[in-house]
Amino acid sequence: MAFQIPFKFSGSSSDASIAARSRPSKMMDYDQPLVWVTVLLMMFGLVMVYSASIALPDSPKFAYLNDKNEYFLYRQMMYIAVSMAAAAVVFQVPVAVWQKWAPMMFIGTLVLLAIVLIPGIGHSVNGARRWIPLKVMLLQPSEIMKIAAVLYAADFTVRKQEYMHKLTKGFLPMMVAIGLVGGLLLMEPDLGAFGVIVCIAMGILFLGGINIVWFGGIGALLVLIFSAIIALSPFRRARMFAYLDPWADGHALDKAYQLTHSLIAFGRGEFFGVGLGGSVEKLFYLPEAHTDFIMAVIGEELGLAGVLVVIAMFYWLVKRAFDIGRQAIALDQIFAGLAAKGIGIWIGAQTFINMGVNLGLLPTKGLTLPLMSFGGSGVLFNCVGLAILLRIDYENRVRMRGGRT
Repeated sequence: MAFQIPFKFSGSSSDASIAARSRPSKMMDYDQPLVWVTVLLMMFGLVMVYSASIALPDSPKFAYLNDKNEYFLYRQMMYIAVSMAAAAVVFQVPVAVWQKWAPMMFIGTLVLLAIVLIPGIGHSVNGARRWIPLKVMLLQPSEIMKIAAVLYAADFTVRKQEYMHKLTKGFLPMMVAIGLVGGLLLMEPDLGAFGVIVCIAMGILFLGGINIVWFGGIGALLVLIFSAIIALSPFRRARMFAYLDPWADGHALDKAYQLTHSLIAFGRGEFFGVGLGGSVEKLFYLPEAHTDFIMAVIGEELGLAGVLVVIAMFYWLVKRAFDIGRQAIALDQIFAGLAAKGIGIWIGAQTFINMGVNLGLLPTKGLTLPLMSFGGSGVLFNCVGLAILLRIDYENRVRMRGGRT
């Protein structure tokens, strides 16, 4: 017995140690909260698109719908289904493949931006030529360019890491590339998308270690460029004056019409809203209520509480993107880390601009709320971008387990 007790104790400890090592890891295979927050935003957006668009068939502008009040609901459901299927496919593509093809994707999207401007091919809405008509949807190349800009800027920063402190080799090539994008977008015109893409490129270059002096100087130059674009465009200049004093005579019923009715919607909503479906502003007072100004409808129907819920979900999404990027960089995956943070910058910048416009903090721009506003291209490429983010996180988890991607 004296020898049996130590022997049994030693064996039990060894068995327990082996069992502990062979026990499956509690780490999830993929980021389930990221998936659920994305799906919740799309489902929330689906409900609000239906609410904001239900009265549109009664307008002469949408007479072709023949009183199909569920038209926009069914279209958005189709867009979401296609987007989720596309995201599932994109998730299977390794990050290394995106890095390899990033330059070609950027060039290809530049070509699409040029094709949009060709008469007879590009589709115009309200004087803006931004879409290529397909049988099932209108393709908006500027949405693809947001992803292409993320991947290209991340790849450029990795390839040119040793030159990031030099102007000619470190920044000038990227400035030329983004300048080409800007020139094409301003011809559509789409200043809002150009602003988002500039934020993406500058953000990734900053995170990649560009010389801070050059970064500050270039930032100041960009402010001057955007100011000049506004000053030299009578339409944009009028919008800016209307934004500065939206309630003035001549502004409220003209260039500030959307802004004033958006502010009225938020005012009616107060803390808890007038109730889902109870919006008055969506009844032909607030133009584009189901696209650019869906946040105003949320504010009117669900109040401050609903707005704060949406802000909290987007904040979590952006924070999660930066956390994934930080983890990738810690694992020495620089391209993946910068791409993840670039996706966070993209979603964060576009959300901030859209909400800022709705709340009167920024001049009116035609930018949708990611994942929530009506539109096929927007939802599709938002989901593609987030699928790439999910893939980066998946590869992080595989590496932390000691595996290979």
